[in-house]
Order: sequence, then structure tokens, then C-alpha cells
Amino acid sequence: MADEKTKNDENLKGALAYLLGFITGIILLVVEKESKYVRFHAMQSTILSGGLFIVHIGLVLIPILGWIVSFFLSLASFILWIVMMWKAYNGEMFKLPYVGDMAEKQLEKLGK
Repeated sequence: MADEKTKNDENLKGALAYLLGFITGIILLVVEKESKYVRFHAMQSTILSGGLFIVHIGLVLIPILGWIVSFFLSLASFILWIVMMWKAYNGEMFKLPYVGDMAEKQLEKLGK
């Protein structure tokens, strides 16, 4: 029973890592020291949302075309946000291409 509760807590924390993007990602990286699952999702969320944030800022500075691309990127980001929270909440260690590898490498560096 205790293992199931711990697993549910980890799944919830994994999903929360994506809730406010890099903000909750960083908070969970600072607070969570034990769970590799939660730390992975927190790092992946931080890298993904931080990167998307920077790209959005750059696109908004480009009149018309940048705004249009930013709009569609926002839609894709919203869908990805929902998918990532869903997968984390269901206990899936879903690793995004490139971003997931970066997250693992950063966690290895932090672990040393």
C-alpha cells in the first residue's frame, strides 16, 4: 500500500513539473532529491518550456510572419503540455527527442 501511494505521489509530482513550465520544473528540481522519475520530468519540463519561451520571444519580435508562426507554435505547445502532463501522471517515463537526452545529461551533471 505504501509503495502504491509513493508511486501515485511521484506520478502527481511528475505531472506538476509541467504545470507552470520551467517555474514548477525548477521548484521540483530544488525540492525533490530522491525520485529520479520526478527529477527527470522536472528537468525535461525546464528545458522544454525554457526553450519554447525563448523561441516565442524571438518570434514575437518579427512582425506578421513571426506572430503567425508564434500562434501555431503556441497551439502545438499547448497540446504538447497536455500530453506531457498526462504521460507523467500515468507513470510513463516519456522522453522527448533531443530534449529528453539533454535532461538526462543535465541530471547526470547535477548528480556528481
